[in-house]
Amino acid sequence: MNFIYVLPIGDITKEMLGVARKTIEKRFDYICNVLDYEEIPEQAFDTERCQYLSTEILKRVLELCPENATKIIGITPVDLFIPILTFVFGQAQLDGKAAVVSTHRLRQEYYRLPRNDTILFERLSKEIVHELGHTFGMVHCHNSNCAMHFSNAVRDIDVKKDTFCESCLRVLRRKL
Repeated sequence: MNFIYVLPIGDITKEMLGVARKTIEKRFDYICNVLDYEEIPEQAFDTERCQYLSTEILKRVLELCPENATKIIGITPVDLFIPILTFVFGQAQLDGKAAVVSTHRLRQEYYRLPRNDTILFERLSKEIVHELGHTFGMVHCHNSNCAMHFSNAVRDIDVKKDTFCESCLRVLRRKL
């Protein structure tokens, strides 16, 4: 049996976990299980940037991956970065097992706008599909509507869908 696990890292709501489960089961046709909450790894915090190094969190996600997992995705509320970028919405092992998504910059409040859970959940779904797509070997797509399109800003996430274009869908079907 194929399983994709969700690992909440830090303060992630039950509603977000429900969105994650529903999205994964719908888009990847896998059974999705949610693991127990995990603390945010302190060693991932960069005091100069006041952000968390996503590779450290990704490493922790992989360490906590159950043996029967096909894939695992961590969801965290902290602001993530990699050294060459100001921030990342998420990170994944290309054609690997693990991914992580941050809700930090997906929230309207980050942009000094009123809270809107509908928008947050839509963005979260799109980023989950995007990062898990990488774990299935998909690379960035030029189609701005495709979930695999690179998002440099939150408006890029808002433009795309939580589905794959035909080309990316063919890649996924070969992997499944």
